[in-house]
Amino acid sequence: MKKHEKFRRSLLGGIAGLMGTSTLGSKAAAAVLTPNATEGPYYPTPTMRTSDIDNDLIKIRGLVEEAGGEVFTLRGTITSSDGQPLSGHRIEIWQCDMDGNYMHPRDRRSVNFDQAFQGFGHDVTDDGGNYVFRTIKPTIYPGRTPHIHVKVFDGNRELLTTQFYIKGDPNNARDGLFNRMSKVKANAVSMEFVQGETGTEATINIVV
Repeated sequence: MKKHEKFRRSLLGGIAGLMGTSTLGSKAAAAVLTPNATEGPYYPTPTMRTSDIDNDLIKIRGLVEEAGGEVFTLRGTITSSDGQPLSGHRIEIWQCDMDGNYMHPRDRRSVNFDQAFQGFGHDVTDDGGNYVFRTIKPTIYPGRTPHIHVKVFDGNRELLTTQFYIKGDPNNARDGLFNRMSKVKANAVSMEFVQGETGTEATINIVV
């Protein structure tokens, strides 16, 4: 069984137990579209990505070591504005490593990028619109508060580009992009870490 399939099966079991609250949360947030944000300069082009671009960014196929950083599970749903789950939608995330280095040649610090960290990954939503990733808590990149970049696609059509933040991080107050959002929109893309069945988890439900 492929690494991606094993990971999805183990984590979607946890999602099933949360479906009641997840569904209610999606409907309650249906009127609040997930806010757009800039793509940023370091979106990995296809030639820059590793051959292993699944939803587990901590372990690259063929390498013994795992990425450094605080590991957590990022999960959630993707729904339409009327609360309908969107299945078969591709969601991508990319972020810097634990030392603030991006996997991109335009980042002059990329020579020190953690080679055990994928830096970029994707998942495809199931019938309930659920997605899940295993990654590291975002760290500070010079001039920015900790964040994770996100894109959502319906086939080849891009529906959303946004960023996820850490709820209550003191650096948020000094981040220009974060402070452009209303409190409601900022809450919609702010991760709150809790202890779940898979360890540390955060849930962000996306509405497009």
